[in-house]
Amino acid sequence: MANFNFNKVILGGRLTADPELKQTSNGIAVTSFSIAVNRQYSKNAEQRQTDFFNVVAWRQQAEFISRYFHKGSSICVVGALQTRSWTDPQGQKRTATEIVVDEAHFVDSKGEGPAAAGGYPSEGYQAPSFSSDAGAPKFEDMSGDDDLPF
Repeated sequence: MANFNFNKVILGGRLTADPELKQTSNGIAVTSFSIAVNRQYSKNAEQRQTDFFNVVAWRQQAEFISRYFHKGSSICVVGALQTRSWTDPQGQKRTATEIVVDEAHFVDSKGEGPAAAGGYPSEGYQAPSFSSDAGAPKFEDMSGDDDLPF
């Protein structure tokens, strides 16, 4: 059997705190934050449970997230699951499992979430939008198969 490796995580949830942009000693931008994700199911008469996932973003993704996302913002991240180990100052071995971001996307539509309450920067930023007919080529109807080039 061939060696098969696949590590892809897609999470959609809300930030639990404002992401703080930091710089490594080499000047690389990094931000760490957590995302709260509600479970899809709940037991009868019980409150829905929430899972909290640690996330780290580097370089342009870190700058993008720290600029446009804040505590309570809905976000969708695509990345890879990573586990790292280290020894703390007391000599205890520690491990952390986190999602390393490859992509980050807006989830709230215009007029919803923190953006509507002034949560995004006041620099005139608006979440990207897409219109299926914007810039679409105009096609004309052809009356018969005789005019087709193939």
